[in-house]
Amino acid sequence: MTLTSHRRRLAVSATLVAALAAGLAPATNAFAAPAAPAPAVAPAAAPAPDMEGVTAALKAAMANGAPGAMARYVGPDGIRSRTAGVRDRASGASMDVDARFRIGSVSKTFSTVVLLQLVQEGKLALDAPVNKYLPGALPDDRITVRHLLTHRSGLADYTDAMFNSTVPGFEAVRNKVFSYQALLDLSLALPRTTEPGVSYKYSNANFVVVGMLIEKATGRPVADAYKRRIITPLKLRQTSYVHPSTQIKGLHVRGYLHPDEAGAPLVDSTEQTVSWAQSAGAVISSPGDLNMFTISLMRGRLLSPAMMKEMTTVTPTDAANTRFYGLGLRRYDLSCGTQIFGHTGTVQGFYTYAFATRDGMRSLSAVANTSNHGAANTALGGTLEAAFCGKPPAATARATTAPSATDLPAERDLPERH
Repeated sequence: MTLTSHRRRLAVSATLVAALAAGLAPATNAFAAPAAPAPAVAPAAAPAPDMEGVTAALKAAMANGAPGAMARYVGPDGIRSRTAGVRDRASGASMDVDARFRIGSVSKTFSTVVLLQLVQEGKLALDAPVNKYLPGALPDDRITVRHLLTHRSGLADYTDAMFNSTVPGFEAVRNKVFSYQALLDLSLALPRTTEPGVSYKYSNANFVVVGMLIEKATGRPVADAYKRRIITPLKLRQTSYVHPSTQIKGLHVRGYLHPDEAGAPLVDSTEQTVSWAQSAGAVISSPGDLNMFTISLMRGRLLSPAMMKEMTTVTPTDAANTRFYGLGLRRYDLSCGTQIFGHTGTVQGFYTYAFATRDGMRSLSAVANTSNHGAANTALGGTLEAAFCGKPPAATARATTAPSATDLPAERDLPERH
């Protein structure tokens, strides 16, 4: 277990957080709206992050099958990070908070930002039928752009069948290149899960169609939209979208997939096209870049106040009313009353959490280099409570602690056996 302490980076981060809190103008005028002004009354002091608790969560993820795990927290007092285990089982290289990895469904928030920028520009409307922009693409004219972003379209998730057998399913698509239409066809061949707008049902197919909408509206590949509208303005130097290349360039974490069979050896799943996901889950990033992305998003550097209101308007996704979904964005309600916004991510070999408070003053990104082992994912989620709520109450007071989104098993962004 190590504490990465880089004084220069700490000073830069503290300056960034202070600048964002002061409501500086966005990095670019082409796609972003001015940041909201700072509140007139200073908010109550947030609890100090419980880094011992973060460490315990990382160790718990390892105890449940992850070769390594790491977390990076940014707050008013700067950066605190923890690492555990290895990023490469073959070489024994330690987990490194500067390393890149596949962020899985956190990509959905990137895709949503691009789409909402297009809404701001008048190229799309949230409540217009998808078929208005992609004539004949969907079998139901009632399915709107908003339904895609909120997972309320009823489009079936083709990954349920694709990865029903975990390793064989993965190996069948590891090097395959799909078109968006081919992925959509896989979904349309399955029964719809709900009537449009009726209920939440997570489906990667929704964000395949989001990718189609982005490319139709811009006339350019999704990779160009990510780069021009998010990556370059925010200077996310460790973030990329390389589909269909299989490589993660530079310092990176290797991912390990658990087979269905108990006791079977882990499969190195690092190199793959991620073509089965594309705009639903193929972005590569780092803890630092994910902190920057979530902070900047929450502080209004990427979207107008009106679009941020749309994005953060949520509905419950669990009976305990601690987990919610907006437009390509999850909200988790924690035991201390803090609400955090962001997304979870699963792609073969990696579990990711990237969340920030609504004011953008605090952010946590965490990753474990395994998948298909939900207990590791659930354990990694413990970093959220520790980082945003601080030290837990005394044992005698635990019974009165409010329920938390992290009390439940982790979200399943892909089918899981374990």
